[in-house]
Amino acid sequence: MQILRKLAVLVTAIGLATPVLASSPPSQGALRFDVIRKGKDIGELSYSFSGSAAKYSVQVVTDIAVKIPLIRVNAYAFKQNSVERWANGKMTSIRSATDDDGDAHQISEKGRGLLPASLWNDDILKRRQLLNTIDGSVMSVRVIDLGVQNVPTRSGQLRAHHYRISGDLERDVWYDQNGDLAHVSFKADDGSTVTYLRK
Repeated sequence: MQILRKLAVLVTAIGLATPVLASSPPSQGALRFDVIRKGKDIGELSYSFSGSAAKYSVQVVTDIAVKIPLIRVNAYAFKQNSVERWANGKMTSIRSATDDDGDAHQISEKGRGLLPASLWNDDILKRRQLLNTIDGSVMSVRVIDLGVQNVPTRSGQLRAHHYRISGDLERDVWYDQNGDLAHVSFKADDGSTVTYLRK
């Protein structure tokens, strides 16, 4: 089903003028988001970090279900579980299993000098190619800086730096003053806006 297919390409003012690049895990060890469409919570995205600043792993779990009103049957479902391994600021490997509305994908890749399009690491803003975490393909992207803005979170407004990624991946992303992912927005195939709201 093509509805919301873009859900699957899961994938800097004072103190913010130059963001801290996220070459190490967030200090809190995790980032969690609600996935919102048309004002409704349709799923969750979580990043769990373990290890040291020099060598660590990141588990990324996405679970999304868009239901048909009244009958509550899934119109679209997307599940992904991936593990990225990092050493000295570089991704050394990634393993990912994805169920994209019934279409199964699995990848097991070495780093290949690429960064994954999982969005948590703002080093992606300096790259022109990213690794698709669903099928392992290489995506060409461009990035523009849109300045500092307030974005909503579950705990209130947060100052964050806004960037727009375009090309093979289209996302608006915001990173906080620590370089941690703060907010995500993009258009689904049906024209609706999907946002990741940080918990």
